[in-house]
Amino acid sequence: MLLAVMQATSVVLDVEANCRTLDEAAGKAAAAGADLLLTSELFPVGYAPLRVRNELDPGRLPAIRRMLSETARTHGIALVYSLPAVTDEGQWRITATLLDGQGNELISYEKVHLFGAEEREAFTPAEAPPGVVDFLGIPTSLLICYDVEFPEPVRAAAVRGAELILVPTALSEGFEAVPQVLLRARALESQLTVAYANHSGVEDGCTFLGGSVVAGPDGALLAAGGSDDELLFATVDPGAAKAARSAVPYLRERRPDLYRSWEE
Repeated sequence: MLLAVMQATSVVLDVEANCRTLDEAAGKAAAAGADLLLTSELFPVGYAPLRVRNELDPGRLPAIRRMLSETARTHGIALVYSLPAVTDEGQWRITATLLDGQGNELISYEKVHLFGAEEREAFTPAEAPPGVVDFLGIPTSLLICYDVEFPEPVRAAAVRGAELILVPTALSEGFEAVPQVLLRARALESQLTVAYANHSGVEDGCTFLGGSVVAGPDGALLAAGGSDDELLFATVDPGAAKAARSAVPYLRERRPDLYRSWEE
């Protein structure tokens, strides 16, 4: 499976411009033979939590989702996008959604770990675990940004059978160890592929790191971005996770009851 990762700069609250950027990337990825395009956290609306919460009319969200479904359908490519969502109780959440190449929703996820004062003021953390869906024969899951910096969400997805985790993120400068070290460790310890799509450039005064990565089940880098806008490609081997787990059975030899007793 050929995976494309879009690393780009969004314009805060300029939905039309951001969706054009995303659509262009989808076209280029599809033309290169990619099966799926992974995009960054809140890219269609831009990453600026308080501005998004205070200035975005949530009534626009269904139309934005339809536009993104049309992008997937037009280019015949699966797509992961991230948007805000508002619950029936009025809580704002950060979400990620995987569409197939016909624009149909396969799975969605709500961010569990919020990062920083602005996110915590603008959004409410979710509690549901990551789900898993079959995508082209690969059990696939979603996490968002800060979630992947904790071992527990990745391991929860792995225990549920995930062999590929797709992660929209919004990581600023100064956190280089996250993509360079931590993401590779997450992939290695749970023996799955982790794909991590970041913003680049400056948005609303925040300078983003770029540095998007795809790390395989052995911790090796399959793709790594620089600091500028770019489209990355990585081939995900559908047998790689099973091979790694057969060679070193981390998941099978866990002792979760013992670990829980240690915390008590």
